[in-house]
Amino acid sequence: MKFFYGNENTIGYKYKVGYLLEVGYAHKIRSILTIFSFTVLMSQGAEAQQETAKVQWIRPDNARDPAVWGIRNGIVVGIWPAQIEKGRPGLDGGPRGLLRIGYECMGVVYHINYIAVEPVVDGDMEFSEVSPSQVDGKWGKFFWASDTSVAGSFSSSASTRGRITHPDPQHPETEELSLYIFMEKFLNGAHPYLRLSIRSDNPGELCLEIFNQGNSAVMQRCALTATMGNYSRLRLLYLKDRVVDSRKLFSGYDDIEFAEKESYPSSQMLRNKRGDFMVIAESSEPFSELAAWPREPAYLANWAWRYRPFYKLTQYWRKELSGSDSSLLVRVNGRAKYWSGGSEDKTRYINIPGGPAFENFELRENYHAGQKFYFGLTRKTAKELIGGL
Repeated sequence: MKFFYGNENTIGYKYKVGYLLEVGYAHKIRSILTIFSFTVLMSQGAEAQQETAKVQWIRPDNARDPAVWGIRNGIVVGIWPAQIEKGRPGLDGGPRGLLRIGYECMGVVYHINYIAVEPVVDGDMEFSEVSPSQVDGKWGKFFWASDTSVAGSFSSSASTRGRITHPDPQHPETEELSLYIFMEKFLNGAHPYLRLSIRSDNPGELCLEIFNQGNSAVMQRCALTATMGNYSRLRLLYLKDRVVDSRKLFSGYDDIEFAEKESYPSSQMLRNKRGDFMVIAESSEPFSELAAWPREPAYLANWAWRYRPFYKLTQYWRKELSGSDSSLLVRVNGRAKYWSGGSEDKTRYINIPGGPAFENFELRENYHAGQKFYFGLTRKTAKELIGGL
């Protein structure tokens, strides 16, 4: 299945292997005590860590550990072959060429989304999760980590614990965990790499900076796209003056492919008090419906798509006003049926409960070295998040 973006040519096929996210049933809350503890934790605002307390980072113990980094009560990121959510033996955490994005709460990490890298050179866009590796010819670029901007070579383990620094002299208690993510060169000549960072004073947000190797072709754009909105059944996209509902936007669509309409320019985005641009997406369903799962055999056979966390998360992208330009826009597409490995057999697809939902969710901007995008997860509702802008 080819996946076209506007008039650009695409290299490879858009491949989502939802069934590879078979990472186990949600951890059950087994007692009234646990439920009570969770309620107290939420009421005390565990998401906003007290800066007087020691920061609880999630880091590899050594270079040979799985490649997973993050922060307690906040965002978690990992790369293949590491899992960020405990699951069945033998699983490798999903396809290559993607950042796994998760969220930690009460000692449990749940896998929430993926972020793919999609560079454009001379109008040709390539997808990191399906671009063939020059090592084995299989889909998915090899990603690896380092604590410096020197690429080194691929390792299947963490390679680095990440660097801890104090980025704000006015608040020396604030810490930042950072690392670099490198990848193979793309077939279109693009050779980007990323710097990832998480700050202890904003634990739900991941900063992604994009750079290019010296041997890279000139990139017109290098999009970072959150690729798995269907898992959280994201249906409401919050812009400055309106809320876009995927059920209305894609009304009447019932095929197995991606559905896409227009993008939205920066003039239609929300702004925070600093002037930064923001776009927010959340599920349209109450938690009880989101966590429910149909009992029909077709759904039980595809239980990996069942929403497993015991809380809802709102997802967002943020772009700082400084460094942005007029090319900035937000793009979404949607699906009416869960991805099923690219099969053309329509009987293998199941409808997304509740109707079409957004799948890819991203900010796009003309490329320049060092550009930053912020991806966030929060237990606040969209209205609560907007109220604090």
